[in-house]
Amino acid sequence: MKILVTGSSGRVGSAVVDRLLAEGHEVMGLDARASGRKAAGYSETVGLLDDAAAAQVAAAGADAVLHLGAFMSWAPADKAKMFAANVEGTRVLLDAAAGAGVRRFVFASSGEVYPENAPISQPIDENHPRNANSPYGLTKLLGEELVCFHQRAGRMETVILRFSHTQNASELLDEESFFSGPRFFLRPRVRQQENFGNSKVADLLRAADPGRPSHILACNEQGRPFRMHITDTRDMVQGILLAMTHPAAAGEIFNLGATDPVDFEPLLARMAEITGLPIVKVDLPGAGVFYHTSNRKIRERLGFKPEWTIDRMLQEAAEVRTKRLAQ
Repeated sequence: MKILVTGSSGRVGSAVVDRLLAEGHEVMGLDARASGRKAAGYSETVGLLDDAAAAQVAAAGADAVLHLGAFMSWAPADKAKMFAANVEGTRVLLDAAAGAGVRRFVFASSGEVYPENAPISQPIDENHPRNANSPYGLTKLLGEELVCFHQRAGRMETVILRFSHTQNASELLDEESFFSGPRFFLRPRVRQQENFGNSKVADLLRAADPGRPSHILACNEQGRPFRMHITDTRDMVQGILLAMTHPAAAGEIFNLGATDPVDFEPLLARMAEITGLPIVKVDLPGAGVFYHTSNRKIRERLGFKPEWTIDRMLQEAAEVRTKRLAQ
């Protein structure tokens, strides 16, 4: 098969490209950044997601499109750029794919369409109301509507995957990583909140600093530790390829992520055993993050079998951290 992968230079996209090439497929990448990849069977178009000319070139001759590319930001100044990439970019790519005779189009949506940080009921399944409360979540909700329009029009098969939060296991204990640094380490969390302009939260976190590098156990304003799903990239790749190939996926919407949510209190205790760093508990303003998203549908209908539990991810993270510190 010839497969177009958008976001081909990103974390998930690059892993998908690796897997597809290993299976002998011909792969075209589309990303704003050149990957530098030199491999037989791989070519790429460098361009923005809303570049119609780039989309047409990339989609030409493709059997399937895996639309994994997106722009995510919490900065108000980036809102227009995010809508251009995630909404207009999805429209442009859908039109290009339909015009090129693509058989199946897989769209990477997000749990933020529900949103997972403010669920009406749990576990959150695919029938949960979509009440996006962030600009990013709204762009994904609008992207879903565009995909569903093409499915109704009968122009090609479509599949929507509502992504869990995704990380490489190696990032979990890396203070400098984009997600895990501020999620699990106090000082990176302070810097993140300063960059967001949340000075009150940054001051609250700074006041808890014990004077040495430390972990943060984030809790809501009532002192309840956070809970969320963290899914290994390798499991996400498995689900994406099932969505691309499985006959039962056509026209469907699936939550894609780990089976079990991660409770931060025992996770941070295990992290601290590995790093030797203290844990600072901080009660943050608001209801906090506490959700359980069901992946039952994709497991039962497509045979999705996530393999990377948080314990297995943490074991790999510990090995990577040991090697990094020894260098």
